[in-house]
Amino acid sequence: MSKKLIITEKPSVAADLARALGGFVRHEDYFENDDYVLSSAIGHLLELACPEEYEVKRGKWSFVHLPVIPPHFTLQPIAKTESRLKLLVRLIKRKDVVSLVNACDAGREGELIFNYITQHAANGKPVERLWLQSMTPQAIKEGFTRLRSGAEMRGLGDAAVCRSESDWLVGINGTRAMTAFNSKTGGFHLTTVGRVQTPTLALIVEREDRIRKFKPRPYWELEGIFLCGAGEYRGKWFDEKFKGKDEDEHARADRLWDEARGMLLQQKCAGRMGEVREESKSSTQLSPLLFDLTSLQREANGRFGFSAKATLGLAQALYEKHKVLTYPRTDSRALPEDYLPTVNSTLAMLTGEGVGKGHDEAALARYAPFARQILASNWVVPNKRIFNNAKISDHFAIIPTLQAPKHLSEPESKLYDMVVKRFLAVFYPAAESLITTRITRVESEPFKTEGKVLVNPGWLAVYGRDAQGADEGNLVAVAPNEQVKTEELVLSAHQTKPPARYSEASLLTAMEGAGKAMDDEELRAAMAGRGLGTPATRAQIIENLLTEQYLFREGRELLPTAKAFSLMTLLNGLGIRELTAPELTGEWEWKLARMERGEMSRSEFMKEIAAMTQHIVDRAKSYDSDSIPGDFGELSTPCPKCGGLIKETYKKFQCQACEFALWKIVAGRQFESSEIEKLLTERRVGPLSGFRNKMGRTFNAIVQLNAENAPEFDFGQSTAGDDGTVDEVDFSQSESLGACPKCAARVFAHGMAYVCEKSVGPGRSCDFRSGTIILQQTVEPEQMQKLLETGRTDLLRNFISARTRRKFSAYLVRGADGKVGFEFEKREPKTAAKTSRSAPAKSNTTTLPDAAAVPTRRRKADPAT
Repeated sequence: MSKKLIITEKPSVAADLARALGGFVRHEDYFENDDYVLSSAIGHLLELACPEEYEVKRGKWSFVHLPVIPPHFTLQPIAKTESRLKLLVRLIKRKDVVSLVNACDAGREGELIFNYITQHAANGKPVERLWLQSMTPQAIKEGFTRLRSGAEMRGLGDAAVCRSESDWLVGINGTRAMTAFNSKTGGFHLTTVGRVQTPTLALIVEREDRIRKFKPRPYWELEGIFLCGAGEYRGKWFDEKFKGKDEDEHARADRLWDEARGMLLQQKCAGRMGEVREESKSSTQLSPLLFDLTSLQREANGRFGFSAKATLGLAQALYEKHKVLTYPRTDSRALPEDYLPTVNSTLAMLTGEGVGKGHDEAALARYAPFARQILASNWVVPNKRIFNNAKISDHFAIIPTLQAPKHLSEPESKLYDMVVKRFLAVFYPAAESLITTRITRVESEPFKTEGKVLVNPGWLAVYGRDAQGADEGNLVAVAPNEQVKTEELVLSAHQTKPPARYSEASLLTAMEGAGKAMDDEELRAAMAGRGLGTPATRAQIIENLLTEQYLFREGRELLPTAKAFSLMTLLNGLGIRELTAPELTGEWEWKLARMERGEMSRSEFMKEIAAMTQHIVDRAKSYDSDSIPGDFGELSTPCPKCGGLIKETYKKFQCQACEFALWKIVAGRQFESSEIEKLLTERRVGPLSGFRNKMGRTFNAIVQLNAENAPEFDFGQSTAGDDGTVDEVDFSQSESLGACPKCAARVFAHGMAYVCEKSVGPGRSCDFRSGTIILQQTVEPEQMQKLLETGRTDLLRNFISARTRRKFSAYLVRGADGKVGFEFEKREPKTAAKTSRSAPAKSNTTTLPDAAAVPTRRRKADPAT
């Protein structure tokens, strides 16, 4: 009997199809009935590779072998899912399978996954396409009655393959070309670029550049305190002629740029009577839309500090492991129009009735009143804001499933709670408020006061807000025609602030909205709803930028490194704007959309990509590091060899009168101009952190100029000469910080560490040593003195975890054995924990690794390291 093979993108979808169609018997990794064989991929099973005959084995990072533009690509299996690929190939080749059904997700990525599988399997059997936007049993059954032909999907398939091959060509050639350029002068300096990664980095660098160049401006605000019969209230002076901030982004109606004017207004109105005019109007606020992945990541970062990657991992676990959330990798915030019955069933589950034992009763008890209210009020009705097929692409919004939660970890519970509350809130009525604007006019000068009273909480009730005690700036009443007295006028000074640095939440917003300001209407339309990357890839893009050391986390902020600025300088200097601006993605999306409609051929698109790739490589070949244009400055400190002027270039700080030069990047770390100034002035700078050795491990070091004016690392320890003798260390001119906790001898600052005087020089008898920088936190001498005297420093707030790269606070404490360790800040538990009297109390102190395990010799600061 002949059968059709159905291939889905994910195992969960295969299980849904099996349930909806019925009659299947499950085998190990596939289902089968009389008409169908049904199995799934596990996302992408194959990736692009350069064909063996065209790939360069040696010297592939050299300009000689660039660009790499193979006439065709090879597909290679992804190792961790290769067994599933072999299963699908075996099923495709079964003799009783006469045709295939592509049931992968309805979109470009799903088309690519299926096409790569059939290409790898050399499939020649007919293909039909199942196109679903809803996963209800009825929608699945109807989908199988209107399968599309394979030919009908050719445009979408071509667009999917073109995007994949284009990303490969630009990423591989761009990365190799920039790496080859940066490695011309020696060493190997990996410089990764990509169609999405690099424009994302450009957003962060441009913001940081604005912050660094920002100069604060003083301004003043005048606030009045007014006395009426019912009490007092405050109002702020404002300019009624203010027309907006088109010319000055910092302009506001209530800001005074001239202190003298503010003082005149203060004198004019002081002690005078004022007339009051008031206007009240109703305001309604709809609930936020359901979550897609990006909005979920954004809110989880803002509320809990979860990284985009961590949020995706938690959401994936709630979907795959616990089965309590729908598929999270979605860019849609609406549900299918046939999903009303499913929503009602989900609400019934959230009431906690009939869910069985073992579920999280406390969580369901929180949701139950709201779920019951929605069901009892019949608020689940057709609504295009919630149920809208036109607003669904590959997947619909993230909502809870029919599975009741159980055994969730604390982070998983937090994320699940966010999704459930958003799901409940979207069916509630709008919140209603009464907004009152009061203008108090004193000597014709206006002062504005605003008050807001929550009349009906609506959906805010789901988040614990109600009309009782929920007033925001509720005003004391003023009687009709009552005059008020100006009790006091306060003129306060302020300064404008630079733009905020990106957090992961705000960066995700910027990536999602990239391209909205483009001038070209067609490109702007192509970027609409897409932005940079996809919801599924944005978290990994941010992680890649962190891994490649273009960014680092400082608390919740993302800061670009010197390496990031260097890359932007290089790309802008080379004139390769294609890699820094979101217009490239916009142009690609516009052309790929035309291809999907059959208005552009695959060969035409790829010809343009090959030309662009050639352009990128040619630009990199046509410059050297000294000729790259950029916004480079001059040093104020003269050359230590000849006294000449030192200028900054792309890669060096170069004397203009002699051969003296200092590399900007040493051991994977780029020097700032201020650090070089200090090195030249004092012949020593540091300790500095962020260097990397040849094994990729980070280290701290002092950099100093030797007798030949060459920079070298100094790790601040005694060094043994070639004859094995150890240098004496002279502490006679140094001040002791206290007694050694191990042997009671004196402790001194010495290079990169605080050391016992008996731990250095010949005849060493002690090993006490503690770093002056620990996990990027500088330990000042007064803190070490305090540690030695009292056994504990003050709370130090700038440690950065080597594992998570997150900032944390801790005390440094002296252990009984003399070793230095962490003691973490005590926090009051939310609820009193029950502890056994017999159980020993757990210490919150952690011993640091032996600080003696650091490099022991000086070495030249080699840029090739």
